[in-house]
Amino acid sequence: MAYWLIKSEPDTWSWDEQVKAGAKGTAWTGVRNHAAKLNLMRMKKGDRCFFYHSNEGKEIVGIAEVIKEHYIDPTDKTEKFVCVDVKAKEPLKAPVTLAQVKLEPKLKNMALIKLSRLSVQPVTDAEWTTICKLGGVKP
Repeated sequence: MAYWLIKSEPDTWSWDEQVKAGAKGTAWTGVRNHAAKLNLMRMKKGDRCFFYHSNEGKEIVGIAEVIKEHYIDPTDKTEKFVCVDVKAKEPLKAPVTLAQVKLEPKLKNMALIKLSRLSVQPVTDAEWTTICKLGGVKP
């Protein structure tokens, strides 16, 4: 299993909306960055993703699971970009803020800091464990 971080502006698509989508999940559409596209293409069914509220909040609020591997994004008229389907797994007991991530030495090389504008990012096993602990959930 691989780990990822996916970003969404909460006024566009929030964690609460992801939870309401239930077991059928939702398509993670709208990614228009080639590096993020490549990350979507690497995602496998069963991979886990941190759900990050960008712009407002700037915090990791939950864990989602990839339930369908990449396919052409139906919102992309050029058919160059892809999406995956994800479903909510569990909320973090305590959101992990960007400020907390920046202060944690174990996370100093995390893509969230180094590649801050990338909307779909890989997360290492060690980063996953550290953030889960900060968020009060089991890795």
